Amino acid sequence: MTIENLLTSLRTDGDKITIIDQLLLPHQEKWIEVDSIEAAYDAIKSMKIRGAPAIASLAALSLASHLSIALKSDPQPAFLASPNALRDHVLPQLSYLYSSRPTAVNLGAATRRLQNTLQAGLDAGHSAEDIANALVKEGRAVADEDFGRNREMSKHGAEWLVERVKAEGGEASGLNVMTVCNTGSLATSGYGTALGLITHLFEQGQLGKAYFTQTAPYHQGTRLTAMELVTIGAPCAMLCDNMVGSLFQNQTIHAVAVGADRVARNGDTANKVGTYNAAVIAARHNIPFIVVAPVSTIDLDTPDGSKIPIEQRPGIEACLVRGAVYPPSSSASEPELTQVLLTPPALNHTTSVYNPAFDVTPAELITAIVTEKGVAVRKPGQLHFDLSLIT
Repeated sequence: MTIENLLTSLRTDGDKITIIDQLLLPHQEKWIEVDSIEAAYDAIKSMKIRGAPAIASLAALSLASHLSIALKSDPQPAFLASPNALRDHVLPQLSYLYSSRPTAVNLGAATRRLQNTLQAGLDAGHSAEDIANALVKEGRAVADEDFGRNREMSKHGAEWLVERVKAEGGEASGLNVMTVCNTGSLATSGYGTALGLITHLFEQGQLGKAYFTQTAPYHQGTRLTAMELVTIGAPCAMLCDNMVGSLFQNQTIHAVAVGADRVARNGDTANKVGTYNAAVIAARHNIPFIVVAPVSTIDLDTPDGSKIPIEQRPGIEACLVRGAVYPPSSSASEPELTQVLLTPPALNHTTSVYNPAFDVTPAELITAIVTEKGVAVRKPGQLHFDLSLIT
């Protein structure tokens, strides 16, 4: 079975970029145009688009579109007058885009890739126009390459899990897998990473049920993962973030599969906050814990998780919940969205709320790390990973 109705986070039509506003999902599907680098920064920072691969794609595409439009302009802007002028224009733009969400290493990898393209053109003595054209091509390639590698890593991870279950005497069907946050088509340029593994199992007729945590406070699981799984027709069940232990006690779970925003050289992994909790409980129940992420997520320059910067979100975000009014009005043509405050008004949203966007799962709690190049497992007795074979 091949699934045709996968969702997507962004679309391009020449120089035009549109993204689906994920803050409104699943109740409203609103596509918005991202017509500048500033608009891309805002979309990433405000989480209208999220997921490490997706934000890297948008950042790269926004620069490509910006330069493509400039190349077609008459007269051309001053930054195309010389290679040095182009350099002085592009480098601050890349730094600006990277600052939108610095924990996601994919974003840094994309901006560095474009920096390298710029520098290669300068070193070769190319004209400003030639360098700009190379940047346009490279920026679009960042997004184009994402879909294919997602399918590869999803296949690698699913096949590894099936073989592990069979090696332990289990059946290669009816596999129950839990995931955290949203790592599917809405978090990437298509198909997904950890949710891609689940999707691949479903395509092969090997999925029993996909379980997913709500993932407060943004509820990426409640809103986005639920929407993706329902859209493709996969059997699924949602659980609150504090129900993971109960699930493992009362259901047969064959694996936990999660994505990553950054994987350090030793295998320590930063992912959506709540991932570490799930890993600790999975270890207690001897449930394989699988990280699925592209090679670009592995940061060999960061030795371990203690060096990964952790984004702190505004405290007010943890005090609010948004969604559709329920029960819906019989006269409403579409769902009415609203936002409510959960906490007492006297609670100081700035100083009395702890709201990190990510946590770090130590390598010793991770069973396997999967990229588009294959699967890495820890050697017996080792607490860290050798990632050289999958990077």
